[in-house]
Amino acid sequence: MAYLLLYVDDIILTASSDTLLQSIISKLSSEFAMKDLGALSYFLGVVVTRHAGGLFVSQRKYAAEIIDRAGMSSCKPSSTPVDTKPKLSSTSSAPYADPSYIAVCLYMHDPREAHMLALKRIVRYLQGNLDHGLYLYPSSVSKLIAYTDADWGGGVLIPAGLLRAIVFSWNLLLELHCPIPTATLIYCDNVSAIYLSGKPVQHQRTKHIEMDIHFVREKVARGQV
Repeated sequence: MAYLLLYVDDIILTASSDTLLQSIISKLSSEFAMKDLGALSYFLGVVVTRHAGGLFVSQRKYAAEIIDRAGMSSCKPSSTPVDTKPKLSSTSSAPYADPSYIAVCLYMHDPREAHMLALKRIVRYLQGNLDHGLYLYPSSVSKLIAYTDADWGGGVLIPAGLLRAIVFSWNLLLELHCPIPTATLIYCDNVSAIYLSGKPVQHQRTKHIEMDIHFVREKVARGQV
């Protein structure tokens, strides 16, 4: 068995044996101009470090490049990416002098000074968390568990988005011959969202999310979540 992940002209290849791996590399090399970079260490902005228990993946290099591009390599780190107290708006302050420098998506059409400060805080947050990443290691757990923080306004919309990600994961694992044998357990902190996902009761206030409700209910009825 072999897995090949292809993005444009970048490839990650692994196989169940070295013999099969080398055979595939040889056949690909006979058809395309290729260079074998050895064990995976960097792919699409993700740094991969091997350790005794598995892999550690992070975007340290990519984040450092963003910080350097912003000219903030020596900036003071921030413990959080946003300030929870003030609320940004389209007229919260004077227009920013160089709009091309701003990248806070919601206000790119008319960036303000306050938006630039918010952007700098995000960069400072990256500065303080360059060493963060994910540890990937073998596990005997065969269940898929998900968590969602749903609010009142988007209660069902948010679980629906999560459920689409779960379905994608199911299909991916199925292709990798690692099917999920049991229903996925979703932990949700919103009682209304849980109630709407299981009860076929329509309400005037839920018309705009009707399709998302049906999507979630279908998966619940099938015993998949």
